[in-house]
Amino acid sequence: MRLSALISAAALAAVTVVTSLTTAPAASGAASGASEAASGAAALPSPVACNGCWKPALNTSWDWQLIALPKKPYPDVQLFDIDGFDAADSGTIVQSLKADKPGRRVVCYVSAGTYEDWRPDAGRFPAAVLGDPLEDWEGERWLDIRRFTGELGAIMKDRLDMCKAAGFDAVEPDNVDGYTNDTGFPLTAADQLAYNAWFANEAHKRGLSVALKNDVAQIPQLLPYFDFAINEECWEHSECTTAQNGGGYGYDQFVKAGKAVFQVEYNLATSKFCAKSNAQNFNSLKKTYDLDGYRVACR
Repeated sequence: MRLSALISAAALAAVTVVTSLTTAPAASGAASGASEAASGAAALPSPVACNGCWKPALNTSWDWQLIALPKKPYPDVQLFDIDGFDAADSGTIVQSLKADKPGRRVVCYVSAGTYEDWRPDAGRFPAAVLGDPLEDWEGERWLDIRRFTGELGAIMKDRLDMCKAAGFDAVEPDNVDGYTNDTGFPLTAADQLAYNAWFANEAHKRGLSVALKNDVAQIPQLLPYFDFAINEECWEHSECTTAQNGGGYGYDQFVKAGKAVFQVEYNLATSKFCAKSNAQNFNSLKKTYDLDGYRVACR
């Protein structure tokens, strides 16, 4: 799994201001950055419908295993989220998970915002799209997501095709909040909105539902494009709900729209977040950073 870099309180405040401005025209005399964000939002394509796609129920049991593919006996859950490349290499894991529990769904993890030097398609990435390394993640670098109309977009389309061919029902694109990190590129909130909306539409074109991974501050703009949400540590960082975020954004907005929220905490004791998650109708788990078979469900 890929943990998003933590940003300072000042940076988060700046992000909040920019993204809130994308929901309405910029006021007269507003800063050029705000105008860019507003115009970027206005230029977003219409959401592509995903008729017939699987949409998780608000209350869906799940597990998230990325360090290795799940081993039998599998946990008795309705949803698994696993690494897409490992699954494609296995050739049988998705079918095995589904055969084990009729009606079970499987989500395909891929990184959409970073280059990983161990992936089989690593040689396809042009040097121009490779940015700064991710702190604490050897072999991984940020991508210039503004270039999705070129080879970067072709690579991501092929990754989506891989997920579809392997039998997945949905995709989890990771690292889709690069604009809040030190990527080596001058990425803006508008750049991120454009890329995330494009990726979600491409998933829908293939009959795959798609999760918004983290990128909390852009929930209001991206909610029409995404079918459910996956979050890490929003309770630890007090950013789960609209009320916690000053009324601007929160995962309760997904629930209000009838879209499921899958949420994980690593450091908090279950007594510190489970009751709050259950009250919000989130599907929360306690996991380790390794995202192995350890799992404590809140409900």
